[in-house]
Amino acid sequence: MSSLKPANTQDAQLASLLGNLGELIRDARQKVLRTVDTVQVQTCWQIGRHIVEFEQEGARRAGYGKQLLATLAQSLTAEFGKGFDNSNLRYTKHSQFVTHCVTN
Repeated sequence: MSSLKPANTQDAQLASLLGNLGELIRDARQKVLRTVDTVQVQTCWQIGRHIVEFEQEGARRAGYGKQLLATLAQSLTAEFGKGFDNSNLRYTKHSQFVTHCVTN
């Protein structure tokens, strides 16, 4: 990113202030991005957990399970936009099995 420069380049104090403010804003934006990434990972993990628990509720859902991800993908995408297609939902579901294997 480019450094902020005052219109009046003669004012060193203003240039210093703008530099400090720019650094503060860039740091804040980076923290926000990291926080959003963390929340997104946690949300995906929880989505996968809910899907796995739903599927494991018994044999009566076994036939429905084949269409579950497609149905969820269609509904979630319609309401929340991209990011909830079949492959992403399979990934979130798979993360549950990986986490279970790693922690046990």
